[in-house]
Amino acid sequence: MTKDNNVTMKTPIQALEDRRHQHGSRVAMVQPLGGGQVREYTWEQVADEAYRMASFLKEQGVQDGDRVALVSKNCAEWIIADLAIWIAGGVSVPLYPTLVADSVKLILEHSESKLLFVGKLDDWDIMKAGVPGDVKQIAFSLAPDEVRGQAPRWEDIVSQHSPLAEAARPGPEDLATIIYTSGTTGVPKGVMHQYQSLSSVGDKVIKVYDLEPDDRMISYLPLSHVAERAAVEMAMLYTGNKVFFAESLDTFGEDIKRAKPTLFFAVPRIWSKFYQKASEAVPPQKLNTLLKIPLLNRVIKKKVLGAMGLDECRVALSGAAPLSTEIISWFNKLGLEILEVYGMTENFGWSHTTEQGDQRIGWVGTPNDGVECRIGEAGEVEVRSVGNMSGYYKQQDLTAEVLSEDGWLKTGDVGEIDDRGRLRITGRIKEIFKTEKGKYVAPAPIENRLASQPGVELACVIGANMSQPIALLNLTPEEQEKLSKGAAKDNFTKALNDLLERVNGQLDPHERLSCFVVCKTPWTVENGLITPTLKLKRNEIEKHYAADLPEWGASRGVIWEH
Repeated sequence: MTKDNNVTMKTPIQALEDRRHQHGSRVAMVQPLGGGQVREYTWEQVADEAYRMASFLKEQGVQDGDRVALVSKNCAEWIIADLAIWIAGGVSVPLYPTLVADSVKLILEHSESKLLFVGKLDDWDIMKAGVPGDVKQIAFSLAPDEVRGQAPRWEDIVSQHSPLAEAARPGPEDLATIIYTSGTTGVPKGVMHQYQSLSSVGDKVIKVYDLEPDDRMISYLPLSHVAERAAVEMAMLYTGNKVFFAESLDTFGEDIKRAKPTLFFAVPRIWSKFYQKASEAVPPQKLNTLLKIPLLNRVIKKKVLGAMGLDECRVALSGAAPLSTEIISWFNKLGLEILEVYGMTENFGWSHTTEQGDQRIGWVGTPNDGVECRIGEAGEVEVRSVGNMSGYYKQQDLTAEVLSEDGWLKTGDVGEIDDRGRLRITGRIKEIFKTEKGKYVAPAPIENRLASQPGVELACVIGANMSQPIALLNLTPEEQEKLSKGAAKDNFTKALNDLLERVNGQLDPHERLSCFVVCKTPWTVENGLITPTLKLKRNEIEKHYAADLPEWGASRGVIWEH
């Protein structure tokens, strides 16, 4: 089914010009500089710096279609650099700011990038060896000192160059960006998106969320990831709303309160953290009691949401993985309806949205404008969308496996559609495993139930060829610290045993978990057990614990890895 197939073609470059003419003196972005200081960028300043940087890129020899890469945490210059690349006729290639040297090298060489913008990073030392010697670097204002000491600096470039006289005029089918997947399995693939993907999604995202120039967002999930690129960068360009940037994990609480977002997008891990912290301050049972008191109800809701910086949020979104029913229901009681959305890198994040008032918990809503959806072989979700990629860069064979000649994208997800056209994702084709009893188990919905437990950071359900599945748990740093004190470990073990019993009571017999294993090693991007978008690398986790799985599979209850 589909809602609307009408496509409006306005490139991000043209959208920038609209913003400049319509909202030139309005603040577009707010960039933290440290120590409580911020820099505000008006739309006029954004456009001016983008055109000046584009002039420099042309001076460096950038021709139409040349690839220019960016590696930085989110900041105003990230978005301005992206625009400058397009204005100069280039193709932008964003890199995750947590990649190791080998991954940096692979992407820069595979994409044949000629230049690399280097910005705000936590650990340049683990990345820099991956930059080929012939790739020229450009330093953002917040780049590491080492880069700023050797490469041309952003502020010098924009002060010394006149704006480019004429911007590139790409057509709908010209290549705009190559987004490398974070790769839960195998080598990252370069997803090619044409201007028509960016343009149509940018135009349509306004309508689906009723965005207005007075709306505010906070940008903190990696801009190198498609969800943030669509929900923040494209939305601001096509709407003119204000974007605030987060400075760091430590300051996130202050950053979000500064922004007071009216639209907030988060992955389940973030919503879980909000829920866990709030539950520690006010246990859910106590909150339920307080919310039943008429005079206190409104005050309590505002206070709890205000502590998160979400008291002015009118649209709350969750995507990338299923969100726990318990967490959605808890926020609903506070008057904040979290709308689950669905999309992937291959369709520029543009697939399904839960509309306000049409929420069916556990479902990701109906197709967005310009999207068709069907269930294919083996229950696989297939979409045909205005946001679909043109293919994987230099990998025609892989493209042919997932993209049909008539434009249907095989998502790799298993799902079902209800009588109102809403979609439910029940698992990933490659993740569903069979126990030794011959029964199939989808791990994601079970992990989803475990992730809402206070103290649990990540959960990975394993069970291929085992008598019953087991769940490996990673704890939050805060919980790890608590466990070093007194009887905390005994209390937490009891809480996990209660969780195990409760979750098993909601599962079919073949899905029930025989045990929880609390793992001592944190799963990080650096050790290769999760992706930069915080998804589990299941194959790597299974390999990492392979020697212990037989023993754990025969165990019951809660086990602490030694």
